[in-house]
Amino acid sequence: MLTTGNMLLGFYAVVRGLRGEFEAAALLVFAAGVLDGLDGAIARMTGSESDFGREYDSLADLFTFGATPALLAYTWGLNEFGRAGWLVPLFFMVCMAIRLARYNVRVQSTDARYFTGLPSPAAAGTICSILFFQPEPQLRPWIEGLMVLALVGLALLMVSTFRYRSVKQLKLRERHSYRFLWLPAAALLIAAYHPQAFFLTAAVVYTLSGPTLWLIARLRRGRTSKPPVSQS
Repeated sequence: MLTTGNMLLGFYAVVRGLRGEFEAAALLVFAAGVLDGLDGAIARMTGSESDFGREYDSLADLFTFGATPALLAYTWGLNEFGRAGWLVPLFFMVCMAIRLARYNVRVQSTDARYFTGLPSPAAAGTICSILFFQPEPQLRPWIEGLMVLALVGLALLMVSTFRYRSVKQLKLRERHSYRFLWLPAAALLIAAYHPQAFFLTAAVVYTLSGPTLWLIARLRRGRTSKPPVSQS
């Protein structure tokens, strides 16, 4: 039911996008991302995980987080770019299909704490955060070029081997110090004060976390592999 609800929200987001209501469409995709996280969590809690559920979830994700953001980006403003205006969103959707197929065949052999490649809901959320931040691209023409770069960059990150931390492995039942309460409290305050900036910033930070962690690991590896300097 949750996976079907995921697709329902994705389809309705397209409907709202065709009406020019891109803020509402973006919020619907954000809500679909919440359902996508809940269906897997509930399946694990109830012991009802299955191959059928995994495949059904991937098909729903391809539509809601692949086709829907691509269509929204096209109707939002990329239709003015001619052939490139629909080829770039298509490239985004194809890379997402590759990423989902790779996840399905490697799900038993990967570290559950990490995703290999940018997760599809995060990629869709980044595109929709741009739509949410600037639902009327004609007010800022440069943002259409940013959308093209975002679609290409996110597509490549989805099929990359960068590792992204999985929020599904967060252990909410464990006790934590009250000192950590400032972080979610600050996030809620920022979201309430300027939700557009909050969603865009959160999406960009998570998107860049994969390459950043890879670069930090490479730098640390380079430091530890240096031979000791001999002293005469």
